[in-house]
Amino acid sequence: MEATVTTANSEEKTWGGGNEPMRASYGKLMMWFFILSDALTFSGFLAAYGFSRFKFIETWPLADEVFTHFPFMHGVPAPMYYVALMTFILIFSSVTMVLAVDAGHQMKKNKVILYMFLTIIGGLIFVGSQAWEWKNFIKGEYGAIETKGGSLLQFVDKDGNRVALADFAADLHEEREQLTPNKAKWFMSGPTLPSYSVAEVQAGFKAHPELLIRTEVLTATKQKTILSREESLSRLGQAHYVVEGANLVRNEYGSKLFANFFFFITGFHGFHVLSGIIINIIIFFNVLIGTYEKRGSYEMVEKVGLYWHFVDLVWVFVFTVFYLV
Repeated sequence: MEATVTTANSEEKTWGGGNEPMRASYGKLMMWFFILSDALTFSGFLAAYGFSRFKFIETWPLADEVFTHFPFMHGVPAPMYYVALMTFILIFSSVTMVLAVDAGHQMKKNKVILYMFLTIIGGLIFVGSQAWEWKNFIKGEYGAIETKGGSLLQFVDKDGNRVALADFAADLHEEREQLTPNKAKWFMSGPTLPSYSVAEVQAGFKAHPELLIRTEVLTATKQKTILSREESLSRLGQAHYVVEGANLVRNEYGSKLFANFFFFITGFHGFHVLSGIIINIIIFFNVLIGTYEKRGSYEMVEKVGLYWHFVDLVWVFVFTVFYLV
């Protein structure tokens, strides 16, 4: 039943509660509601990241120094190259999804199959690349020292180039024991032992007079502060823990909050991409067996396409905030 609004000159009909308000089916409308709520969630996360970065801007890691790896090019500095490639692949998968939706509107089953397959492959490459990037971020490359006050000390040569702990740390043949549940109190295990002890790093540093220490504090020119040899020896005397890689507790690249936000936000986005891949695979097999051909509509492809475009758009913002700004 339709409601009416009567005016002095005319009778105007209002919406009568049909199942396609704004010419959108119930399923598409619900997908838009989900996308809107999820967009607000990501906005909150990125806003929190921006606030934290602004608050700790002096010790925030430089993206060009963190994301320098490229597959099969070990030791070759390639800042942001692989992240840019990942981004291109994900955006291209959005293009193939558009083509799949368009082919569905034209009821061209074989083209829908082809373009959805390419979309799935693009998503799998992106998720695999993100896992590879996580591995390198967790493993670390150079190592650093954390002082008793919580400051981070990195090692460089006289030209300012980073030097890895493995290149100078001494071998003192110390006996170190990993704390495991059967050896610890209350059956608690300790953190994994680093490759070198504090004493080995200190001894190796003293034996290499060409080495200097770089702090995590940024200068006015957005470069890390490099100490003199005398200042370096003094600061190294405050060493407390050897840091290798990044986790939720320590971060060899700089502020610990950077690692926390990186794992949480990129992991949350990666979960969305993985979910989208799984949904795409389900829809892909339904297309193969002709489910939507029999229904006379490929609207399910369009609905999952909306979700996939949203995931791609979110990554553009994550990429901008984490890697470019």
